[in-house]
Amino acid sequence: MSEEIQEPIAVPTWGVGPFEGDPNAHPDFAKFDPELLASGDTRNVVDRYRYWKMEEIVRELDGRRHPFHVAIENWQHDLNIGSIVRNANAFLAKAVHIVGNKRWNRRGAMVTDRYQHVTHHPTIEELIEWASSAGPNGGKLPIVAIDNVPGCQQLEKYELPKECLLLFGQEGPGLSQAALDASDVVLEISQFGSTRSINASAAAAITMHTWVMQHVFS
Repeated sequence: MSEEIQEPIAVPTWGVGPFEGDPNAHPDFAKFDPELLASGDTRNVVDRYRYWKMEEIVRELDGRRHPFHVAIENWQHDLNIGSIVRNANAFLAKAVHIVGNKRWNRRGAMVTDRYQHVTHHPTIEELIEWASSAGPNGGKLPIVAIDNVPGCQQLEKYELPKECLLLFGQEGPGLSQAALDASDVVLEISQFGSTRSINASAAAAITMHTWVMQHVFS
């Protein structure tokens, strides 16, 4: 009689198991989550935040967030919104603003929205009103739109304001005319292939990374 073939079982390779040793002796013990200490921490967080309570991670991030905001128009329930929120968390944006429909597809965020401040504005006009006093010393926060429309400038040749609102549109139609009209400048990402545009979440990542290169590593 032949031996029964055992199906392979996938074993997660990310995260850490239950805490070993005396957690009370750890300098971050007050920030630790008892449940994670006991069962392990498989969250998608960097090692320094292993076993930390979620609210403690947010509190630490709040102390060093970058002064740029990200806004996304949400008229068509764009699947890219979740990925843009994930990018905003990776580049430590001050906050993400959803304009239009309040509900958005969170799948692409990979739960990073738990660590990223996300707020809602029903209309572009309400976002503009918020930005009018959200800048330095209560002044206007510059709105930088990203879209490849006639008259736009190249992102690669433009010095982004340190405090600003980076505004992105829907996959396909791009930004609404109202959003373009409200922007202080419209920038495009240089492309060299045959396609007219690049993925919205990719455009957001490139723009945020450009901000980081100009204001963190310059």
